[in-house]
Amino acid sequence: MSQNHNKVTSWIPALLWMLLIFILSSRPRIGITHISGVDFIIFKSLHVIEYGILYLLVFRGIYRTSRSTLMKQLLVAFIISFFYAVSDEVHQTFVATREGKVRDIAIDTVGITMSFLLIRFKGSPLLEILRPGERGSE
Repeated sequence: MSQNHNKVTSWIPALLWMLLIFILSSRPRIGITHISGVDFIIFKSLHVIEYGILYLLVFRGIYRTSRSTLMKQLLVAFIISFFYAVSDEVHQTFVATREGKVRDIAIDTVGITMSFLLIRFKGSPLLEILRPGERGSE
């Protein structure tokens, strides 16, 4: 497989996840239990999970296509994920029944930070399987 093909395919999961987030954010607000406190906990937990996954996928794309230091790759993935969270909240201000909130950006950042810390301090096994070629396989 060509190196350019690997660079493109390395980013497909992150881009598809971003698309999914955008689509879900474009839908009107819904309730699950119709108990506000329970719905709040469920939806904010989903924020943490979805942005934790986004960070992992963005980091995967960077890790597979960049030869920068690991810390730089981790930080760039953090910045991209954070600004996607910001753009998602701005996007929600244009959706009926939705509203963009700084609080949600902070909650999204919790998920991003958790994934950052996971890779930073426990990432050796993950890193071995993320890079194609000499350090792992696709």
